[in-house]
Amino acid sequence: MPRAEAESEAETEPLPLRHLRVVTSRHITPRTRRVTLGGPSLDGFVLTGPDQQVKLFFPRPGQAGPLLPAPDPSGDLTRWYGAYAALPETERPWMRSYTVRAHDPAAGTVDIDFFLHGDGSDSAAEGPATRWARSARPGDAVGMFGPSAAFAMPVDPGAGDWTLLYADACALPALATVVAALPPGQRAVAYLQVPDPAELQPLPTAGDLTVRPLYGDASAVGTRALDALRADPLPGGRPYAWLAGEASTVRALRRHLVEERGVDRRSVHFAGYWRHRLTQDDAPTSEDLAEARGRLAAG
Repeated sequence: MPRAEAESEAETEPLPLRHLRVVTSRHITPRTRRVTLGGPSLDGFVLTGPDQQVKLFFPRPGQAGPLLPAPDPSGDLTRWYGAYAALPETERPWMRSYTVRAHDPAAGTVDIDFFLHGDGSDSAAEGPATRWARSARPGDAVGMFGPSAAFAMPVDPGAGDWTLLYADACALPALATVVAALPPGQRAVAYLQVPDPAELQPLPTAGDLTVRPLYGDASAVGTRALDALRADPLPGGRPYAWLAGEASTVRALRRHLVEERGVDRRSVHFAGYWRHRLTQDDAPTSEDLAEARGRLAAG
């Protein structure tokens, strides 16, 4: 197919916007809840690799489901997002980013794991995603956009001689998909920041995985994660690194690997999943913009 024809076809592909409903919801750890979603719009859904991110849209109070504009027939993402942003704030669904934990083509479902912030005693102090997931029941409606090449970052955990992984509790579902994609026998070291041992999960893999847990609240452990990585004698050879979690911690770990360990920046995949005292509704900080530039440069 000529290049111009291929680009034209790509531009008119339908947007991956889906209206789904809860099939089941259950705790897999004391603070992690797995919500299984299904619906006819998952027909044809495929995962092309690990760490496939989606945007979830949660309804506002009083809404039976999220109020979302219909996709433009041209498949124009910018135009659709403009229509979404133009909705009145009191009606516009909350949007948060998550990773698809699992896909069951036979059942026509996807699993999303939610780390629940707070203890449930004060819903006003919790974010909209935690509130929704904590009370999710079969039949509850949610919107999902993606996975999409528009915001995909390809992950190849077997690209190096060995693999270095870091995740906090929010990024643990994504790390689990990366671990599951390790080539047989691939050596990997995973630093996991979770509140306590009860939040550790099984991590099935064909790789040779060593897990190094770091316990404590993520807001106070960023320095501990960096200290642990600095203190450890890492395997020899060329690593591929995957880092995800609180943005400032991820940035510090990346700087250590690139500037102190001499790791090629192109071999470090990193993503700030959340920011202290800020949400996705807030404008990006200067550090967020610097991270985005760094990811583009590394790509």
